[in-house]
Amino acid sequence: MGPWLVPSCPEPKLLTAEDAAEMLKAVILIGGPQKGTRFRPLSFEVPKPLFPVAGVPMLQHHIEACSKVPNLKEILLIGYYQPNEALSRFLVTAQQEFKVAIRYLQEFSALGTGGGIYHFRDQILSGGPQAFFVMNADVCCAFPLLQMLEFQKKHEETHRYIMLGTTANRTQSLNYGCIVAKADTQEVLHYVEKPGTFVSDIINCGIYLFSPSIFEHIAEVFKRNQQDLQLCSSCISEENSSWQRTEVIRLEQDIFTALAGRGQLYVYKTDGFWSQIKSAGSAIYASRLYLDQYHVTHPERLAHNKAGAPVILGNVYVHPTANVDPTAVLGPNVSIGMGVTIGAGVRVRESIILHGAVLQDHSCVLNTIVGWDSSIGRWARVEGTPSDPNPNDPYAKIDSETLFREGKLTPSITILGCNVSIPAEVVILNSIVLPHKELSRSFKNQIIL
Repeated sequence: MGPWLVPSCPEPKLLTAEDAAEMLKAVILIGGPQKGTRFRPLSFEVPKPLFPVAGVPMLQHHIEACSKVPNLKEILLIGYYQPNEALSRFLVTAQQEFKVAIRYLQEFSALGTGGGIYHFRDQILSGGPQAFFVMNADVCCAFPLLQMLEFQKKHEETHRYIMLGTTANRTQSLNYGCIVAKADTQEVLHYVEKPGTFVSDIINCGIYLFSPSIFEHIAEVFKRNQQDLQLCSSCISEENSSWQRTEVIRLEQDIFTALAGRGQLYVYKTDGFWSQIKSAGSAIYASRLYLDQYHVTHPERLAHNKAGAPVILGNVYVHPTANVDPTAVLGPNVSIGMGVTIGAGVRVRESIILHGAVLQDHSCVLNTIVGWDSSIGRWARVEGTPSDPNPNDPYAKIDSETLFREGKLTPSITILGCNVSIPAEVVILNSIVLPHKELSRSFKNQIIL
């Protein structure tokens, strides 16, 4: 299936020989609707990569980082979302704001982290880029792309493939791809995806810098998959699905494991912040990390205390169109979306309030995501339980939440889907409310269908 282009995608410019010698591209893997299940009910309304984190769509942080890399001429989004108005509108706006060509290439089905880039290798290699970044959309970090590029250029002959790594604690490292590297050169000697026992405290961040020769290694896996299927007589009759299985290739298990120890794969270790955004709870934590970074990158996005304005505690983002009563108290780690109305005496902490929501007078919202166009009545209290990493461990990461534990709903942040109505003077605690619900009483530790 060919790529789906946004309607206003600019015509590609002819490249000079000098441009081609230095040209870079970026690929962002955005997944598809089946991959956002832990993000429900929020992913019912928008594709997960467009969910607002620290006031802007999750993907925008990646695109902005790419736009700061000299000679990066094109960003390709690869996923299997059906083309939709929200994605199209976002791409048009992002192209205009960051002055870089952006295209969406739609997979016919989930092809894995390696299969997607291999399927669209012709589009990636078009124009002859010297190298290209590959990033997972569901990571949050400072994106040290320039540093990775510099690391590669210093050792151009050997450092063909760079992966971004960071330090995790011993226990949590088992939940990630683990990297064993030479202390002096950072060559990756051994790579194991989610090992059963401790291997290394350096983990894979899901951000890579590849030279075009990576496709030779992916092609080897593709051919091996084809040969394996030819040997499997039971698969031959299922021609379409078997062909599809040959294209499902995982960078982590199929490519990095094989490249480790061959003098071609290296790790660039970052001390900056990094987190995955797998669940709604992790979105609040990611928002905190980005809001803190705004002091350096976007101070204009942070709200400040001033006369006749609400009280701001810590890092807070308020959209210019939001209507916030001056007696409200916001923060820390609060993001207020477009067209939100916040009444007198409202308290909001560690929460994301999405487009068009209404928080009526004296309501209290803590550790919660309030969905689009939802309303919370007067004196109501909506509260969740944070799932933050251990603050006393500098290498702790946010844990992947399981929805249920021992048959009970795991206490986590409270999520209100879109167009949910909470009445006055009730308490909603550690609950998930699906869209378009009008509640009439208090709830605790429940999923309200």
